[in-house]
This record gives sequence, structure tokens and C-alpha cells, in this order.
Amino acid sequence: MTIVEQTSTGFDEAAFQQLKAEVTEWVRGPGEAWAEEIERTGRVAPELFQELKENGWLSLAAPTELGGRAIPFSRYLEIMEVVSRSHASIRMLVHVINGTWRAMAPYATPEQIEQVVKPSVAGDKLVAFTLTEATAGTGADLRTTVRREGDTYVMNGEKHLITFGVKADHWLIAARLEGTSGQDGTVAFLMPNSGLPGAEVIDDSDTMGIRGTDHAILRFTETPIPASARLGAEGQGLEVALGGFLLPSRVSVAMSAVGLAERANELAVEYANKRETFGKRLSSRQAIQFYLAENYADIAAARALVLEAARAYEDDRPDAGTLSSASKMVAVDMLARVTDKALQVHGGQGYWKRNAIERVYRDARAQRFEEGTNEIQKLIVGRAVVTGQAGF
Repeated sequence: MTIVEQTSTGFDEAAFQQLKAEVTEWVRGPGEAWAEEIERTGRVAPELFQELKENGWLSLAAPTELGGRAIPFSRYLEIMEVVSRSHASIRMLVHVINGTWRAMAPYATPEQIEQVVKPSVAGDKLVAFTLTEATAGTGADLRTTVRREGDTYVMNGEKHLITFGVKADHWLIAARLEGTSGQDGTVAFLMPNSGLPGAEVIDDSDTMGIRGTDHAILRFTETPIPASARLGAEGQGLEVALGGFLLPSRVSVAMSAVGLAERANELAVEYANKRETFGKRLSSRQAIQFYLAENYADIAAARALVLEAARAYEDDRPDAGTLSSASKMVAVDMLARVTDKALQVHGGQGYWKRNAIERVYRDARAQRFEEGTNEIQKLIVGRAVVTGQAGF
């Protein structure tokens, strides 16, 4: 396991490149074998999770004081790009665990840091980001409520599409105080998934793609939460969820779209170079070359925007949020075009599960709504443009 850390003497570029090479080799070898196993069984084996943990890939981005390697965000995304060429559930584990600490750490008490945040970074505890609701949209309209009764909050409501919601040790959950509206009434919790009264966990993992990652519907009926589980102050719930996690997470999802698109085009090139029709390889035909050229340009353009968004986040620029949404908007649309063309290059063969492009095509669809649909991203970017806050 290569150790890469940001130190007082600067970033160790040689160690980082070695790490990147190790991840690439794993993705092409053991990672591909694990991908086939996940598709066969429909689950991520505990042994795979342990392998990712022992490789140190669940603690790449967190600061050293939390037990991480402190790899700068834009450089961490280079690793995410490679990991995303693997199975979507592998990408999801690396992506989520390397990101949830950002929401927790700035607001956590010393006890929460020791009991939840550091174990999460180490891969010893799993934290599920728990915001989405079936009857709410962008966050400020949350309908899951809590009321305070002494040292306890009592929760009522429902969450859905919660990645890792079944297996998680804690839910990083946002709700609102009863009787409030808007952002000011929201509150966040590090809520233990430990059989709390009135908490119903429904396994909702039968998905089109990202097979193996568990997803949950969570229902709460008069569920007590200790006040000590609150993360930050009352009124900071959406600040925790949106600023702490979603902004950088959208950039990470955008880079995952780049990595998966690269894998799709790679598969298309491999197939075009070996498939013959009427005595000629597909790769020699102009129509196929045009597909592959368009894919290459599409990927390169999206990648450049994603890295610009990452640098804006690192530098705390005022346009970081706009670029975060713009990068995801552009990258996931790119991914849809690239995977469609890559599957078309395979012809009918691409429709069969025995070919990796079939899995890639299914997995690609999830990014279209992960961390907010493109329609929401367009609203965010559009508002910034018309108010002159977009940066140019």
C-alpha cells in the first residue's frame, strides 16, 4: 500500500503516481474479477470491502488528523477517475466514504469525531448520507420532522433512495423542526442505525444498475434520537448536507462519469479492433472512427471542466457551487452519449450481459440523478448566470 500524504514539504508526486498505478492495476485485474462476482451474486462481499480498506482507498481525501492521507481534492479525483472504470458499487464505496467526513467533521463534537468520524474514515464504520425524500425536492422543502423533548428529539417521516441505508452504522440525516419552513428550521443528526424504536428499514436494492450497493427506504414513527446525536446547531441541517457534502460530491460524481465513459470507449475500441464485417475490421470504418473520435473529444472536454470545478472548490472560490453543478450537468450528459455510442459499436453483442459494456451502460444511467438531477443542476447554474454570480 503506497502512502501519499500532503506534508509540510509538499505533495509527494512520485508516491501519488505509484498509488495511481496500483489502483489502475487493481481495477484491470482483481477489480474486474470482483465486478463479475458482484454481478453474479448481487452483493458486495465483506472481503471486497476489507480489501478496499486494507489498500487504504477509503481514506484518501480526509486530513491526517482524522486518519486520512490528505490528498488534495483535485488529485484525489484522479484516483476516483480510475476507480470509476471499475464496477459502480466499488466506485460508490470509495466515493461515499471519501466524502461523508466533509459534512461531519466541521460540525462534530469531539465525541462524534472519535466515535463516528474517525472510524468512518478508517472504514470501520459506514455512514449513509440521508437527505432524499419521496415527497420533497431540493432540500429546503424537507418534510421529515423532529421535535425536542428534553434530551431527546422525536422523528417522524420517510427517506428513500438512501445508499448504504440498510448496512450503515449511522445515518447522516437531515430533518426539520416541527412547525418550521425553509432552511432555518433544518437540523442534522448522526443517527445510529441500531434498532431505534419506530425506525423501519426497508431494503430497496433491486436496481437497474449499481448492483451490489444496498439502498433503503427509511420510515420513522415517533422515533427517539438522543440530543447528543445532533450534528451542528439547530438551523444548520441543510448547511451540513449541501455545503459539507453535496458540493464536492457533485464534482466527484462528475469525475466518476468521466472514468466510466473512458471505460466505455475503451471497450468500444477493443471490440472495434477485433470485430470484422465484410472482410474489414470495424475500426477501419469511418462511421466507427467518428463515434470513437466524438467520444474522445466529449470525455476530454468534460474532464477539463470537472478539474476546473475541483480547483474552484479547493480555492474556496465564489463560483465553486455553480461550477460543481455545471460539471455534473455536462459530465453526465457526456456519459449518456458516450455509453450509447460505445454500445452501438458493439452492435447486438452489446445487449448481452456476457459483455462488460452491458453493465457499463446500465450503471451509467444512475449518475443522471445521483446527487441531484440535471434539471436541478440547470436551475442552480441558470440562477447564477442571470444574477451575475456565475464567474464570467
